[in-house]
Amino acid sequence: MSTRTLKKTINALPATDGGGVKLLRSLGQSQSARLDPFLMLDEFSSANADDYSAGFPDHPHRGFETVTYMLEGHMLHRDHLGNRGDLKSGSVQWMTAGRGIIHSEMPQQESGRMRGFQLWVNLPAREKMKPAAYRDIQPEAIPLLALQDGSRVKVIAGSAQAEGRVVAGPVQGLSTEPLFLDVHLPANGHFDHPVAEDHNAFVYLYEGSAEVGPTTERLPLAPHAAGVLSEGNRVEVHAGKEGASFLMLAAKPLREPVVQYGPFVMNTRDEIEQALADYRDGQLV
Repeated sequence: MSTRTLKKTINALPATDGGGVKLLRSLGQSQSARLDPFLMLDEFSSANADDYSAGFPDHPHRGFETVTYMLEGHMLHRDHLGNRGDLKSGSVQWMTAGRGIIHSEMPQQESGRMRGFQLWVNLPAREKMKPAAYRDIQPEAIPLLALQDGSRVKVIAGSAQAEGRVVAGPVQGLSTEPLFLDVHLPANGHFDHPVAEDHNAFVYLYEGSAEVGPTTERLPLAPHAAGVLSEGNRVEVHAGKEGASFLMLAAKPLREPVVQYGPFVMNTRDEIEQALADYRDGQLV
């Protein structure tokens, strides 16, 4: 058994997106700040409606998947396929843009905290032009694994394994084989979890304090930072005295060229030019 160590830290930086929503961006803040197949991770969290009220009006995507995970608040998804999804506290939207989708995500509240994440996951070249798809996953469809020490693990994609139990999340069977866990550790809690040796993995700490790695090589992970992990087949996270909440993500790397222009992610510049032409000519979807 080989426990992964903390290889690189990507601190989240302030950014704006959509109609002017304020957020923190770790993965995706630059082309070098990616972890194949993960393209971007944004965290949004504010009780000031001015920071989120403009939302994300109609915009296109092609060539990858977007995952929106709401911790608090209410957003409404609409797209050109006629899908309508209420993103409420604890829910997940897993959207495959494929050859093209035009959608919006707009706040359905005028006050209170809006808090959550958006993750972009690349698609392999053979799937970039497949039909778009949308899945709305309500909180009750996301299993919670409660452990003896008081730790709690929400299983969104892949499977969680702990204390002799295996709990499968609602998202399965994708080509990148993603693992997406939301982990909450009590004070001084410890999380030890297997991960496929050939998958890339990172941990994103959004509350509390934590150290990552085996006992002899534990390193602190800064709050609101993505900790890129070394090779290995296990992940260990140790919470500080105030506990820790973090996302654990892993997936099979594609090892393909990535050419991105805004909301389009393809393999070549020519494919980007085609996406722009298709959008301009009303042929994207």
